[in-house]
Amino acid sequence: MTSSIDHRQTAQGDTCMSLQNVTIAYGSFEAVRNVFLDIPRGKVTAFIGPSGCGKSTVLRGLNRMNDLIPGCSLKGKVIFDGQDLYDSRVDPVEVRRRIGMVFQKPNPFPKTIYENIAFGARINGYRGDMDELVERSLRKAAVWDECKDKLQESGFALSGGQQQRLCIARAIATEPEVILMDEPCSALDPISTLKIEETMHELKRSYTIVIVTHNMQQAVRVADMTAFYNAEAVEGGSGKVGYLVEFDRTETIFNTPAQQATQDYVSGRFG
Repeated sequence: MTSSIDHRQTAQGDTCMSLQNVTIAYGSFEAVRNVFLDIPRGKVTAFIGPSGCGKSTVLRGLNRMNDLIPGCSLKGKVIFDGQDLYDSRVDPVEVRRRIGMVFQKPNPFPKTIYENIAFGARINGYRGDMDELVERSLRKAAVWDECKDKLQESGFALSGGQQQRLCIARAIATEPEVILMDEPCSALDPISTLKIEETMHELKRSYTIVIVTHNMQQAVRVADMTAFYNAEAVEGGSGKVGYLVEFDRTETIFNTPAQQATQDYVSGRFG
């Protein structure tokens, strides 16, 4: 039998999610190993690092999206509201409702703008005023003004940046506590990127946000905390394994990091 996640608050106070010795593998290949990380509640946490260091893999591990990849396994614990998300009694669908996800490329459903928002809420048993929920979600994602007169048009009628904010609104509509964003601006122009970043600043009043970004200036602009990941060659094997180098306040990571590798990365010496 599956159970919902327990809604009791954690005793740790301001920690929203805690990764305890997390190693994620694809088959026998370890993508990232031995991650210890406490993600603070009500803040924006950025994951930065070179390609292949496991930052997106860790992000997807936070709401069990990796379960959808055959052969992917996680060792260690991911604690959310005092419960291990990988406990056999936890329902992964409920995990993904409470920990929403926005992907790299905007991916609206092939439905109207209204139904993009209403669909997930309806599946999750929302019984309130759907018109009000749609408007509230679009407002929170800063895209209401662009959408309010075309709610019955296809989500694909919007520009790329508007589509991405529609996807943020869709994630908000299921009333999550955490929003994960996997390089949400990488496919967007600078003006759309700025709007998404402004939206993030507003959203952190209500949600905990974790973002993967290749754009270090973006991490500086939006993140309260930054985790720097790197990858090292596997002994006696091929490929690299990712690991967490350092996690601290964003200004510390970019100005006075504790590790030389962090300094080299943020100053552009590799990446």
